Amino acid sequence: MDHATKEGTFAYLKQFPKYSKDFYRFDGDVFVSSLGLGTFRKEPYREENYVVNYKESIKMAILNGINLIDTAINYRYQISEREIGEALEELFAEGKVKREQLVVTSKAGFLPMEFPFPENPYQWIKEMVIDKGLATAEEVVIDQHCLSPDYLRWSVEQSLQNLRLETLDILFLHNPETQLGYVDYATLKARIKAAFILFEELVEEGKIKVYGIAAWNAFLYDESHQEHIRLSDVVAIAEEVGGKEHHLKYIQSPFNLGKPDAYNYSNQLGPDGRYYTLMQAVQGYGLKLMTSSSLLQMNLFKGKFDPKVRRSLGTEELTDIASALQFARSGSVVSALFGAVDPQHVEDNLLLAYLPTASPEEIASLFRADHAL
Repeated sequence: MDHATKEGTFAYLKQFPKYSKDFYRFDGDVFVSSLGLGTFRKEPYREENYVVNYKESIKMAILNGINLIDTAINYRYQISEREIGEALEELFAEGKVKREQLVVTSKAGFLPMEFPFPENPYQWIKEMVIDKGLATAEEVVIDQHCLSPDYLRWSVEQSLQNLRLETLDILFLHNPETQLGYVDYATLKARIKAAFILFEELVEEGKIKVYGIAAWNAFLYDESHQEHIRLSDVVAIAEEVGGKEHHLKYIQSPFNLGKPDAYNYSNQLGPDGRYYTLMQAVQGYGLKLMTSSSLLQMNLFKGKFDPKVRRSLGTEELTDIASALQFARSGSVVSALFGAVDPQHVEDNLLLAYLPTASPEEIASLFRADHAL
């Protein structure tokens, strides 16, 4: 089998009987670990981001209960995908895991370049995208983002090659709000529609199983903000393109102790025309939420957490990092992503697998007025 299955992911979780019963969540199709390993690195121009090897962390995660691996073609200029591909190929060859046990996601939308970074990135864009007819110059926004269907198809096929896979379990349209301010909202909706038409074709071709949108602030901003995207519009586009049986299944958005808006800010119209939080609206539309930036790129740890935070989260004996991950995975989410280059950090974070998630009441107790802490 060339993609995750219900039976495969269930067999995977059965290998970890000592873990808490709620460490894995059923998303309607497959079982997913409530912690997922991400492979984003900030400060992309720093040389060490390319010589650092993620492979051992990927293997540590998969061999110890994390079956969700998240990446994007532009992360580390395609190096993240390629390291995942190497790690998976080795694990499959050794018989330590099966493809149908793993949920592998990637994203398309940003221009990935390649490592080593080209001396003239504008020439790379011209030669690799425009001259090959994947997009017009007008479709490339701020020299980094493109939603042309031909480019997106190339991106997905390149990701599959990098990952050494036949099928992506989830494909995310990557930060479409990047284009707002350069194109108007109506144009962006038209581009999302064209992307979704392509994605439905890719489902039929067996290159992806389902798709979604990964955004940074698009679903969290107030409606008046230039980069706000209405979830109701996204769902309407999916239904127009694919009918009620469309394959739009996931939203990915930040959620952490310092940025809890997905939980406590009612800015999205639900199916009934009322305003809800992103978590509530996602559920109302029958979608699933995967959360990113669980540690706010380590910006949460400039000081020690108040002891009451650990008490509320049931993590008194664990680190502040584990406490932050406990918060991120305890909302109405399928999985919360974290990055780890050091395999020991993966192992440390997996102590959470033995604990139940925090209850809604415990999460609510962390908030005063509108913000956590």
